[in-house]
This record gives sequence, C-alpha cells and structure tokens, in this order.
Amino acid sequence: MADAEPLQEELLDTGALQCSIEAVLFVASEPVSIKALAKLTGAEEADVTVALQRIDEEFAERGIVLREVAGGYRFASAPSARATVEAYLLPPKNNLSPAALETLAIVAYNEPVTKAQVEEIRGVSADSVIATLLDRRFIVESGRRESPGRPLLYKTTPDFLEAFGLNSLDDLPAVDIDAFTPREVELPMTQPHDQEAGALSLA
Repeated sequence: MADAEPLQEELLDTGALQCSIEAVLFVASEPVSIKALAKLTGAEEADVTVALQRIDEEFAERGIVLREVAGGYRFASAPSARATVEAYLLPPKNNLSPAALETLAIVAYNEPVTKAQVEEIRGVSADSVIATLLDRRFIVESGRRESPGRPLLYKTTPDFLEAFGLNSLDDLPAVDIDAFTPREVELPMTQPHDQEAGALSLA
C-alpha cells in the first residue's frame, strides 16, 4: 500500500517487523495467515507480505525454510534435509500403509464421504484404515449424511494439507482416469471424473 503509516515503515526498514514475524512462525503450531500476522504485529498486510518475501529469500538455503501451506505460512525443514528429518520423526512403524494412503486419496478427492462409500470404491472393509487416519489427524468427522442410518461423513484436515505440502485441495494432482479400471459406484456427492484416486505420496 502507498500510504503506510510511519511506524509501519520503520518496522519494515529496521527489520523489527521481520523479526516479529519470524518469532511468531517459530512458535506457531500451525500455519499463520498474512491477515493474522498483520493483526499480531499491527502492520499492513502489504508490509507483512514484503517481510515474508524477505524471510523466504534469506532462509532459502538453510535447513529451515518458509512454506506456504493450508492458507498460511510456517517454518519447515528444508527438502534437502528430508531424509534426516524423517529418520528422526517418522520411524518405519509410523509410515502410512498403502491401504491407508489409498483410503486417504479417496477421501481427499471425493470429500465428504462415508465409510461405506470408501469401502465400495476399495472393495474391502475400511474400519482399521479410517481409524488410523483419524488417529493421525489426516481426516476428521464432518457431520452425517442425510440418508437412512445417517452415516458419518469424513473429510481431510489442515494436517493432511501440511503433511503433503498442499495449500488447498485444489493443489491435488489431476487424476488420470485412463490409468484405472473404475468401479461402477454411484457417489452423488462427488464430481463425475473425481471418483477414482491413486495413492498419494509425501511431497
């Protein structure tokens, strides 16, 4: 913005705004939006955007980098250090199984969906994998479907977006439906070409 207040210009010029933003992102447990950062620092959103750009540039070659995920910003480990970080945080027993990844993909591409809809697509029971995804906070209950029995609906969470490096579900890769043999399953709550999903892999 052209008419920034003198205090805001001083914050930006001296680096105080950048320092404040870095501190907030360091302690934040989830991505913080530009609007929230502006409110916390008392700066204009345009100034916060500039400060974030500077942070992004300064941290680009470090072990900690700035990431835009789930509608906000947060610090994350650099891709170059991924193997080391995963060895520390994600021992093999905590990795998602192919069945869990497949179920997660079905939910992400078709949400909100019921357990029965997932089972129709996969052809097997989804009780255990849904329990795993709920426990990992990759999916969450999202009300009930207005149908006999009113089954629970499930959708993905911000934790899912963050884990897979997505800003929103719009960032999901397009599904190549020619690579699959689709089942004849009626899912009235989904788009016609979004019914088939392959397994997702960590970015």
